[in-house]
Amino acid sequence: MLARRPYSVAELRRALERKFLQAGPVRAAIARLRELGYLDDRKFAEQYAYSLAQNRAFGPHRVRRELKAKLVDYRQIDPAVAQTFQNVDEHDLLERTIEKKLRSLRLPVTSARLAALCQSLMRRGFRAGDIIKAVRARPELRPVADDVEPLDLEAPGDDSDPERSKNA
Repeated sequence: MLARRPYSVAELRRALERKFLQAGPVRAAIARLRELGYLDDRKFAEQYAYSLAQNRAFGPHRVRRELKAKLVDYRQIDPAVAQTFQNVDEHDLLERTIEKKLRSLRLPVTSARLAALCQSLMRRGFRAGDIIKAVRARPELRPVADDVEPLDLEAPGDDSDPERSKNA
């Protein structure tokens, strides 16, 4: 299984437990793989986070969600995301993503199309405030973007921004 793709420890444990019903040999196999260095949540989280940011243009919030979905040890997620976005410029990533999205956006840009663009960028894991700043900086979007506020983009009950969630 590890020859096909990398796994987090919990993800591989779950897959092996589904395949082999006995828990003892699965625990022993996981322990041996960790001992040999084939399974390491820290390395997996760092590599997977970097790959998502570079190849899929995901922002930090989306990278964090994807790592949680891969069952990575929660203590490894934030350090991996922090390290990734030390090496990857989040602003540049956002700009490149906007540029790519604008190529497929039909003109003229309406407030509904701008809202759809911003929602798409939020789903990619970028913060609403950063999206608004980047959109307002673009001359072709500025007339419509001046009417949009960051809070307008976020759905009720949306906890995509951990800083806001802590203060709520």
